[in-house]
Amino acid sequence: MVVTPNRRLAIALRREFDGTQANQGIAIWETADVLPFPAFVERLYEDALYSGCVPELSLLLTSAQEQVLWEDAIIRSNTGAALLAVADAAKLAREAWQLAHAWHLIPRLTNFPLNEDCKAFQDWSRRYEQITRHLRQIDHARLCDLVISVCEHVEVHKPERLVFYGFDIVTPQQAALLSKLGDTGCEVMLVRPRSQPRSPSGNVRRTACNDNGDEIRRAAVWARARLEADGAARIGIVVPGFSRYRNAIMRIFGSVMEPDIQQLLPDGVRRTLPFNVSLGMALSSYPLVRAAFLILDLCGRAIEFERASLLLRSSFLGGGDTEMVNRAGLDVQLRKHAEPVITLEQLLSLVEREQTGTSCPVLVQGLSALAEFRKAKLFGVQTPSALSRAISEVLRIVGFPGERDLDSSEYQTLGKWHEVLADFSALGRVVPRIGYSEGVLRLRHMAAETLFQPETPDVPIQILGVLEAAGIEFDHLWVMGLSDEVWPPQPSPNPFLPIELQRTEKLPRGSVVASLELARRLTDAWLSSAGEVILSHPRHSDDRDPRKLAPSPLIANIADRECMLPARTDYRDLIHSACRLEYIKDDKAPVLDQILIANIGGTAVIKDHAACPFRALAVHRFGAEGITLPHTGLDAMERGTLIHHVLAQIWRQLRTKSALDAIHDDELEAILADAAKEAIARIRRDHPAALTGRFATIEQRRLVRLAREWLNREKKRSDFEVIAIEDKRSVEIGGLLLSTRLDRVDELGDGRRIIIDYKVRAPLVTTMLGERPEEPQLPLYLVTTEPDALAVAFAQVRMGDMRFAALAGGSDLLPGSKALSESRLGDQYSSWEELVAGWRVDLAFIATSFSSGHAEVDPKKFPYTCRNCDLQSFCRIDERIACAPTEWEDD
Repeated sequence: MVVTPNRRLAIALRREFDGTQANQGIAIWETADVLPFPAFVERLYEDALYSGCVPELSLLLTSAQEQVLWEDAIIRSNTGAALLAVADAAKLAREAWQLAHAWHLIPRLTNFPLNEDCKAFQDWSRRYEQITRHLRQIDHARLCDLVISVCEHVEVHKPERLVFYGFDIVTPQQAALLSKLGDTGCEVMLVRPRSQPRSPSGNVRRTACNDNGDEIRRAAVWARARLEADGAARIGIVVPGFSRYRNAIMRIFGSVMEPDIQQLLPDGVRRTLPFNVSLGMALSSYPLVRAAFLILDLCGRAIEFERASLLLRSSFLGGGDTEMVNRAGLDVQLRKHAEPVITLEQLLSLVEREQTGTSCPVLVQGLSALAEFRKAKLFGVQTPSALSRAISEVLRIVGFPGERDLDSSEYQTLGKWHEVLADFSALGRVVPRIGYSEGVLRLRHMAAETLFQPETPDVPIQILGVLEAAGIEFDHLWVMGLSDEVWPPQPSPNPFLPIELQRTEKLPRGSVVASLELARRLTDAWLSSAGEVILSHPRHSDDRDPRKLAPSPLIANIADRECMLPARTDYRDLIHSACRLEYIKDDKAPVLDQILIANIGGTAVIKDHAACPFRALAVHRFGAEGITLPHTGLDAMERGTLIHHVLAQIWRQLRTKSALDAIHDDELEAILADAAKEAIARIRRDHPAALTGRFATIEQRRLVRLAREWLNREKKRSDFEVIAIEDKRSVEIGGLLLSTRLDRVDELGDGRRIIIDYKVRAPLVTTMLGERPEEPQLPLYLVTTEPDALAVAFAQVRMGDMRFAALAGGSDLLPGSKALSESRLGDQYSSWEELVAGWRVDLAFIATSFSSGHAEVDPKKFPYTCRNCDLQSFCRIDERIACAPTEWEDD
């Protein structure tokens, strides 16, 4: 039997053995017995357990069970109550417990002064040991000691010869086991990997790169060149601090090794890449598992709508592919009515209400069944095994993991998820009963602590961490990131063990001296582990730190030679170089036909086209709209809508200024209260959860106060009659038919009329002027529906600042308003008639321009016009500005 320090080396030795057998022409052979050390110890334990040679042998805990017991020991202690992160403390305590047993530190703890952390650990470990002894359980830290005590029994199968291969460090606990096995007749051999002879020219070089990204790209290009030269070559890439750069390594190596565009197409063939990485990711970070937790969280109390939105559009939900388009449209509609935080029942209610235009029967059926199951079976405390079955049923009800065939990576991820769920079920040995929320949280922690990497076929390029590469032989090796800040690594002693004890016992990473010694041994091993070795370091860090980085002192004596790499062109550049780009100015849409002219929409067409012709095209002809974010309560637009409804309802009853003056205060108060209540009821039809309970009462009082103050302002006006309230009309301008709705039209005693538009914050009156007015609604109403009106006014209904902002043909039309000829605009317009004539021409031109298809990306005032536009990703104005800034600055 061969025992290795890690799983990666064991796999490499088995593959090498199999390759040697196959090369010798052998068709059938016994599988090499190669195991990592923890698996070897567990095999001996299982032999003892199932042979029955030792009665009442303690049962082995899983990692999750150990974590639960440590957390319980900490919570029950005097010091645990003050901790904010018990789970993290328990994880560190487990590591200290493992180190203490691996290095036989327990008997020596009392010989060193203990700080508060060490004293707390002593207390926790004492409680933990008592719990496990009482339950007759054993953990992985003490399993080796248990095996030492039972391996002398003849029933425990021991190999005749044991090869301890590739161990840079042998802990006292491991040495004790080897000694015991030797006493029982097992031949024990300590073997180090054989060193490869260096070429006479010294095929070891050091090279400097600009930064970490450049270093990764160079290593990838180098690895590809070596692979193309020899398809059977064994190539290694070793990365200190691998977890920090994993995503960048996967992205850059993927683009260098397989730049085929077919990989990017929906139905493209997914070929196996010629590299794999040793470091997996947390299982909880995989999309399939994230979708599972979204489902489980939705079954809890409430989740953020953005997370519910991800779930609705997930392909891991039943019907996710067949209803993909409809669910995307449904998500857009739900965002307009949902609250930022939503429950399963609220989501189901909203989905059922929006089913008219976007049919998603599979989704509705799944959510309905899930809601019923949630009420009946999900809550209340239960055993972990029962909760595990309930979780599986929840996922089954909603069609997890979806209807499409899973690829190899997803299929393996699903299998690992089932393993973690089985481990959760086994928590019943240490947690008799658990609630749903606590159970899902525990399951999430277990998935986060489970590192997972889907298996791949045997590939020639191995990307490894520092310890994973120990003992593996290569033909070509590149070790990156060896700057003086990274290598040797900084010591990281465990805070729950005395620092002086860790230094004395020379624990790896326990002190500066131990870290340096370990780094020196690893560096020496790299230099002799391949025929070609390249050691690289970045000149600068990735955070734009101006300081230059020096090479590690452990490699500084190696000659710095430039690594000559083949020129490589990105696939994007190859595509561009293979064709001739043709630039076409395309800012003219087809002319509107008669059907579209009659059904194009409301006055927003004119406003949008005046602001930017492309926006008008995108919104009113393409139907484009930005994705809204659900908000808490009411936003400014909804509050404005409320006051619109309240004032409209009031003036439908009063009609005239004289009625307002004559009405008794109590009667007016009743009208105000009824109008506010009606307005709130109307808005709740679109936002059921927006105004409920006390919030509705508070908003009703606010509306009453706001309307009362506005009416006091209206009392200061001369006699008038409200002749139109939210009056819907069809108008024609420049051949374009539009639907409009006037907030209000007043007629004074002498027959003059005023068009009024309520605003929470009134714009400047100048926004109604110019060839491209920013607020064209009132001028449009005037020229198309009330050509004889002598004033247009924004009525600002704002607490403490009630006023009219008006353009008027006379000074006595509205309080505080001047006649046009008397205002500062008198120099631009000699008369009211000239202003109206100008509006008629400008608005007709805008309508004609829209109908004829003009669609330039031409914001009136960049960047102010674009600030509140939600279509920038569509028109890509930021990219155009980056390419031609002077053009936009001139505009």
